[in-house]
Amino acid sequence: MSITESKLSANEPSAGAAFARLVDLMERLRAPGGCPWDREQSFDTIKPYLLEETYEVLDAIDARDWKALSEELGDLLLQPVFFAQMASEAGHFDIADALEAINSKLVRRHPHVFGDGEARTADDVKKRWDEIKAEEKPKLEGQVKGLLTGVPRSLPALVEAQQISSRAAGAGFDWTDIGQVYEKLDEEIGELKTAPQDEVEGELGDMLFVIVNLARFLKVDPEQALRKTNAKFRRRFGYVEQGLAAKGRTPQESTIEEMEALWQDAKRHD
Repeated sequence: MSITESKLSANEPSAGAAFARLVDLMERLRAPGGCPWDREQSFDTIKPYLLEETYEVLDAIDARDWKALSEELGDLLLQPVFFAQMASEAGHFDIADALEAINSKLVRRHPHVFGDGEARTADDVKKRWDEIKAEEKPKLEGQVKGLLTGVPRSLPALVEAQQISSRAAGAGFDWTDIGQVYEKLDEEIGELKTAPQDEVEGELGDMLFVIVNLARFLKVDPEQALRKTNAKFRRRFGYVEQGLAAKGRTPQESTIEEMEALWQDAKRHD
């Protein structure tokens, strides 16, 4: 044990001990005489908090705010512990079962690390991961389980498109190079331009789906790319509003030319 490790173990709890304390605290909050709010919650009422905390973690990562990230990861960790406590109370499973499930899965899906498998690149790892995952899925008698069946329909549309296109590509249903994707995007833009109004929604959806595939070829997460662009737009439009406020006006009281000039100035300062 190094001096640093010895000092850490003397003054701070281990990750395991800290996690065990979180589990104990959650059990106490849900127990008779615990917190009335926590005791009233159900799987459905907690779901929105899981999503909210996930996005707050993403915001902290985008801001490179490491202190905030540490706190937000703690908030996010609370959610699975909360779900597992409710599952334990109902007799379904407990947090130890969930932890053992992911531990076993990590070992099983990394045969190149924990077994005699071989993977030389990240792409090799991803391909083998998907193959093992497909092998794990139970096969229903008399039915062919589709490759896309395991992608939840409740996902945000952008994330769903990313997952289903990746799975289809993993099965060989894909363009051969990025040039073909650009050609498909040009085709979809052309169809959107000429589509009658009752077909616009479908054509726009087709175009967005191709853009998700383009992101996959470029090895860019489209969700994160859009989030960063949203943040950039917020920042630059805020600059525009501040510039107009300095003149005693709001965007509604200004011309597009004034706002465009401030927007270009914001881009130079960004």
